Order: sequence, then structure tokens, then C-alpha cells
Amino acid sequence: MAEGSLSFILNGQEVVVPVKAGTLLVDLIRDTLGFKGTKAGCREGECGSCTVLVNGVPVNSCLIPAMKVQGCQVVTIEGIGRKGELHPLQQAFIDEGAVQCGFCSPAMILTAKALLDQSPDPTEQEIRKALSGVLCRCTGYQKIIQAVLKASRMIREERGRSDQSHQGRKEEG
Repeated sequence: MAEGSLSFILNGQEVVVPVKAGTLLVDLIRDTLGFKGTKAGCREGECGSCTVLVNGVPVNSCLIPAMKVQGCQVVTIEGIGRKGELHPLQQAFIDEGAVQCGFCSPAMILTAKALLDQSPDPTEQEIRKALSGVLCRCTGYQKIIQAVLKASRMIREERGRSDQSHQGRKEEG
């Protein structure tokens, strides 16, 4: 198998790694780079457990040749927290009991993050539609939807506090 060099940004850090032709992104992330939060489920693009964000868009990493992310921004569940803190989505999933076995949770959270980045105040129907590509066998989805709604509120409140703080500094200066 031919080998090439792949360069991309993973969770905010530049990665340059040799990659064999035909290597799938899920295998590169899990096996070569050691980010085990990305799950290899069905390997057919049906379950969504392998979801990562590529340039902010949720994709099934089991369907994408690793070389396709050359020059891209890739985010896994390990890359969404800030300064040792959980991302509001991660915290909301814990608070709402939206994790059972946890296998689908990273993909659910990343998919929800992409939704909230585009639509900070989604409806329940928009959340259901966004998450429809990730299967969960344990929770029945209601707690997951509640967690996304809670995280949406948390993020909006955090942005509101940040905007007020920024506005106060502008008025002082």
C-alpha cells in the first residue's frame, strides 16, 4: 500500500502523520492518534457513532478516507472542552442523565455542537432532525434532547454574560 503524509488540525493542534492509502479517518483517529472517544460502530455509515466534525460539519469518519481531511479542521469529543472544563453540552448530558452506555454520546454531543454553532436556540424538532443520524439504543432520546436544550440555554447565558462584560470594558475605556 502506498503511504503519504497527511497534515491537518486535530482539536486545535497541527498533526502531520504518515498515512497508508485506504486508511479511514476513524482508524487514523482511534488507532494511530489514540483518540478513543470516536467509536467504530457499524463501519457502514448507518449508526453515526464515529461522527467527528470536519470544518464544523458532522461526518461519519468510517466513510471518509483519512487523506480527505488534508488541510482541514477536525474535532473529536476530546477537543471540545475548554481549559480542563467540560463543554456545556458534556455537562448538560451528565446533568440530564443523557448517557447510558455512553457509546453514542461523543457523536451525539459533536452533532449537537454543530447544530448549536449554527442555530443557538433550536427547537426540539430541529434537535431531533440534527441528531437523526446518530443511533442510541439505551436512552430513548428524550433525555438527550433535554440535554441539548439545556446546553443551548447554558451557552446563550454564557455568551450574554461575556457580551455584558465586554460591553462594560468598552464603556470604561
